[in-house]
Amino acid sequence: MENSSHLNKKTFLYLILASFFITNAIIAEFGGVKIFSVEKLLGLAPLQLNIFGIITDLNLSVGVLIWPIVFIFSDIINEYFGKTGVRRISFITAGMIAYAFLIILMWTDMPPADFWMKLNGIDAQGKPFDINFAYTTIFRMGLGIIVGSLTAFLVSQLVDAYVFHYFRKLTGHKFLWLRATGSTVVSQLIDSFVILFIAFYFLGNWSLEQVFRVGLVQYIYKVLLAIALTPLIYLVHIAIDKYLGKETSEILIEEADQNWEK
Repeated sequence: MENSSHLNKKTFLYLILASFFITNAIIAEFGGVKIFSVEKLLGLAPLQLNIFGIITDLNLSVGVLIWPIVFIFSDIINEYFGKTGVRRISFITAGMIAYAFLIILMWTDMPPADFWMKLNGIDAQGKPFDINFAYTTIFRMGLGIIVGSLTAFLVSQLVDAYVFHYFRKLTGHKFLWLRATGSTVVSQLIDSFVILFIAFYFLGNWSLEQVFRVGLVQYIYKVLLAIALTPLIYLVHIAIDKYLGKETSEILIEEADQNWEK
């Protein structure tokens, strides 16, 4: 009966972690088409920063704001469920994103109803507005991101998992902050540039210079946020240990270690 209770807790924990992982990944994919200005958000003039010889303003994809959360949950899954747990959720998420891609592609091809076009034919300034064009444009821009992101996501996720395990072998069960932040620093270097290159340069209309400008700012943001969110990783770790119980938690972590050695 006690073993059954531990199994149920383990299953429920993976379900919760996977749910947060998948939800944040899909939201980031479809919302990430908007590029926003950090300077405008903060009421600042364009900063024109010189970063490694590249002059850039602080422009980010809105999807980047929550993307580090995906990698935090990836690290937590890695900690308790090892290689199998990370790979499983990575491929499930990629499959769900691809499924969403096909559904959105089908929806944007459907002919709009005349009354819907008429009801939404004027914008807030009283100018003519083609809502179907807007709907199709926004979501199909998201589809371009998805094509690039599926590649970047899977590669960066697997890199993140292996780097996390590498640091874990060096530090044992100590220095959670090091393996969590270190794996994000490496994996996000891949993710930040691959997705922009495929989605906005290869499949879009950006120049390579614009790709490097935005990619560099996004990468720096992700690294800084990963460092800032380190306390959150510890809080989640403490909450999971309390939920599972110290003994069950240690067993899961040991199983995760053994899983990587197979």
